[in-house]
Amino acid sequence: MNPARIHAVWPPLVFGVSFLLLWELIVYVNEIKPYLLPAPSLIATNFGTDLALMFETASYTATTALMGLVIGSILGILVALLAQRLGIVRKLVTPLALALATVPIIALTPILNNLFDITTRTPRVVVTSIIVFFPVFVNVSRGLLNVAPVQLELMRSLAATPRTVLRVLRVPNSVPFLFTGLKVAAPLAVIAALVAEYFGGPQVGLGSRIASAAANTAYGRAWAYVVASIVTGLIFYFAVLAAERATVPWVGRTANTRG
Repeated sequence: MNPARIHAVWPPLVFGVSFLLLWELIVYVNEIKPYLLPAPSLIATNFGTDLALMFETASYTATTALMGLVIGSILGILVALLAQRLGIVRKLVTPLALALATVPIIALTPILNNLFDITTRTPRVVVTSIIVFFPVFVNVSRGLLNVAPVQLELMRSLAATPRTVLRVLRVPNSVPFLFTGLKVAAPLAVIAALVAEYFGGPQVGLGSRIASAAANTAYGRAWAYVVASIVTGLIFYFAVLAAERATVPWVGRTANTRG
């Protein structure tokens, strides 16, 4: 492994292990009850015992989150392209996007459950799409509009049409911005899908399982589902990071050079 990569990995790894050991010690020394704070060993035991169920439950939530991420991203990109072309659309959509971004998930979900069939994952996908839309729209819009003036002047001096400027200059410039938005939106998609599962619907997702385990005083299992949620969110984030490095590798190299 690259020494620079090892140097980047070991500090958070040491911190994480130390944190878990300290957590375990505090729970053991103070004899803290599991309903207040279960020990990491108890959480790990529940996670390992129900590993197949954890995977099945996480897969359901991940599927909901992925559907919302894809739909919200596509809508964000399309509306950003339209807003770049038409100033009136930008003026109308930007305040609306800001308003949607400030609406809490817990307020949206019950409303959408009444609008759509609660026995399906549709309300959860819609909630996730709304949450994803804002960071993607804002970042892609910035990438489309914030092009270097000298490059824009060069395109105009060559009598390039707006469509050519969009294809040759604005869209390539927006790709790194898109991945910036996706790195924010991907974990948010998992959070939105998980929180939406608290408000009815099929009881097979991580949010539903956490609520059910906590209600049945199975606190170690509830925390094990929380760990599964964290792992799912990390997988989404690192998947976007890998796609970014494959698509725009120079961004990562530039950041490393500056560091």
